[in-house]
Amino acid sequence: MRHFGHISPTVRKDLFHQEPVEFTAASPSRLLSAALGATLYSPATRPHLAADIRKQAARGVLSMVLCLEDSISDAEVGSGEINLIRQFEALDEQDDELPLLFIRVRTPEQIPDLVRRLGGTARHLAGFVLPKFTESRGTAFLDAVAEAESRHGMSRLYAMPVLETPDLLHLETRVEALAGISRTVNRHREHVLALRLGVTDFCSAYGLRRTPDMTAYDVQIVAGVIADVVNVLSRADGTGFTVTGPVWEYFRSQQRLFKPQLRRSPFLEEGVEELRTALIEHDLDGLLREIELDRANGLLGKTCIHPAHVTPVHALSVVSHEEFSDAQDILRPERGGGGVMRSAYTNKMNEVKPHRAWAERTMLRAEVFGVAREEVGFVDLLTAGLQV
Repeated sequence: MRHFGHISPTVRKDLFHQEPVEFTAASPSRLLSAALGATLYSPATRPHLAADIRKQAARGVLSMVLCLEDSISDAEVGSGEINLIRQFEALDEQDDELPLLFIRVRTPEQIPDLVRRLGGTARHLAGFVLPKFTESRGTAFLDAVAEAESRHGMSRLYAMPVLETPDLLHLETRVEALAGISRTVNRHREHVLALRLGVTDFCSAYGLRRTPDMTAYDVQIVAGVIADVVNVLSRADGTGFTVTGPVWEYFRSQQRLFKPQLRRSPFLEEGVEELRTALIEHDLDGLLREIELDRANGLLGKTCIHPAHVTPVHALSVVSHEEFSDAQDILRPERGGGGVMRSAYTNKMNEVKPHRAWAERTMLRAEVFGVAREEVGFVDLLTAGLQV
């Protein structure tokens, strides 16, 4: 697998100063967690799920979650499990490249049971998504992942806990809830690939729902939780985990109150203003702004519920040539003693010690998403991704 691997090598060569690396499910977890990108969710009950997975892989999706939880009704869980077994058998019939596949379960008991029922086809399974994760619930979930991995001789099963419970939202319980989650995931660090945020559940606790004109960061009670999750669980001192961005709920035009959040000039320069119009008509200008705010607030990757959201997430994850140049300068061995320098682009100050953690994160993102050529921008990357 590699990001932008679905576009031709010739086009990639024109777009990238440094192309994204190839990786597999056996790659180091540090690389995999950064490479998740747009993680596309799909109900486990879809009758043609195997074909859908192959179709999305051909369009550049590299991680998917097959959901047995909130996306289906309580009455559908049994049939959803049976369908998953059948669809994994269909995936096993062809030796083609698949995304990283995760199953979102409801209970810890489902984990070893599903691995057992999948049998040999479990080789296509990267791990499980663990809903409504707390210290008390999380221990049983993570123990079940470790048990299933050991009992069935699997090389590695990963877990992605979802942080979405009211005790994280409520001010009087938040500190202890975060401390408990931290204790739990650190005890099982070898299995925890990334932490996911359930912002829809956060909003639900207060009867809120953001509009297409607003990002998660405009809902202040949600923005506060995101900040605290990053504060406790995603520090850049070697103890942190990758935390992924929240889902964007919209994919069709809604009535708008505010102006579009997408500048016209980058699209005019590339002669693709119709692309800007299409993005606005599908409320994707709000998504683009939220992706930028995700990264500014320490999140990487994003939960997606519609294929149209995948390419924008990946296009905005590519490291610009300017970012790469700054990160390289900061990390040069001769800069080990610190100091300040003018950037190669002569538009900012690079301070070696304070900016070092940023530079290291940027280089990891550059490894998995690539570095754009100096003259290549987001519009070029988005256009190339959408043309496949």
